[in-house]
Amino acid sequence: MYITKKHLSRRTVLKGAGATIALPLLDAMSPAATAWAQTAAGSAPTRLAFIGFPHGAVMDQWSPKQAGTDYEMSAILEPLAPYREHLTIVSGLRNKPAESPEPHGYIERTWLSCVAPWDAGVIGPEAGVTADQIAVRHIGQDTRLPSLELTTSQRGAQVAWRTPKQSLPQEGNPRAVFYKLFGQGDTDEERKAILTETGSILDRVKTQAGRLQASLGVGDRDVVGDYLDSVREIERRVQMASTQDMSHLDIPEAPVGIPNDLDEHMQLMFDLMGLAFQADLTRVITVSLDREASMRTYTNLAISEAFHPLSHHGNNPDKQEKLVRIQRYHAQKFAGFVDRLSNTPEGDGTVLDHSAILFGSNMSNSDRHNNDPLPAAILGRAHGRIKGGQHLSYPQDTRFSDLLVTLFDRTGVPVESIGDSGGLLSEV
Repeated sequence: MYITKKHLSRRTVLKGAGATIALPLLDAMSPAATAWAQTAAGSAPTRLAFIGFPHGAVMDQWSPKQAGTDYEMSAILEPLAPYREHLTIVSGLRNKPAESPEPHGYIERTWLSCVAPWDAGVIGPEAGVTADQIAVRHIGQDTRLPSLELTTSQRGAQVAWRTPKQSLPQEGNPRAVFYKLFGQGDTDEERKAILTETGSILDRVKTQAGRLQASLGVGDRDVVGDYLDSVREIERRVQMASTQDMSHLDIPEAPVGIPNDLDEHMQLMFDLMGLAFQADLTRVITVSLDREASMRTYTNLAISEAFHPLSHHGNNPDKQEKLVRIQRYHAQKFAGFVDRLSNTPEGDGTVLDHSAILFGSNMSNSDRHNNDPLPAAILGRAHGRIKGGQHLSYPQDTRFSDLLVTLFDRTGVPVESIGDSGGLLSEV
């Protein structure tokens, strides 16, 4: 069918040999068309992860009392003691741009951007893009999945921001994550069969695509060209999946869905993250263990009060003790992930040796909703570029954004600033 420039239906598709490709919105359909961005290539073997939790920490139970290498492990971080040589605790950091009279609404989105929401996209075109998504551009393009955004919260969080105005959804369903990592199909046999059947849909619609391009104006040709390039990129990643050797992995069958049991939910998600790093399916992961203003009750810890009301502790020792138990529990589940990476051999070391993982929160004292000093710890050595085995106690008001820039430096991301950063933390 010949398609004219003036009468292109929004339902127009490209068809050929059993394949169908929907088209993006074009000027020929509507004046509001937007071109798709092409995926840039990058290369770096280091893995980077950001594991966040809400409502801060009881700081005198998070930060060790001694600085340096000879410190006594704090109560909350004690589950990470077996990985002390890979652990860097960083104290004294402040995220000043995150401070506002509406803390819960801004805590999540400012943790990894260090830019006030009203300044996002205003003080600079990249202002408000989060550190994880900046890293994706440089170390996330050689894997089938540029990044993973995950959560174990009961509702979604907004931690990862691809642009100053666009956040990325965090997936909380282990089954959906499994399919994203290993493809459709509940068993290995089903997945292999599906991948074997997958061919190039672009090759099947090539003839009609050429006719369509000839009928469009210059702007629409660019839009369609970018769109088809994006489809080709997706196909490339699918083909990578079909040829990637995963025979060394013990891949379980697909999970049923979101478990009712929190322990099982966290375990599944951390196991999937471990597999994703081990198989090099992605090199950037962002996780929210819960969301701000969470009403979860940690009955598994014999705590009946909801998390958010409990976080308004008013310096009540009983409430603070319960908060410490919750925060230690988060560290314990995270430690299981660290343990998996530390026991996964890779090259001249382990996956943990080659990773840099930030574990922390964008809130300090949950009763005051402040952002100073923030709980922050790094696990992993980034191929020896992170020293590990120390508690670094910086002067009050040291910029948290400087830690993010330092992580960029240690993981080969050639970005020298983010938010209000001013330089590197050379001691890390």
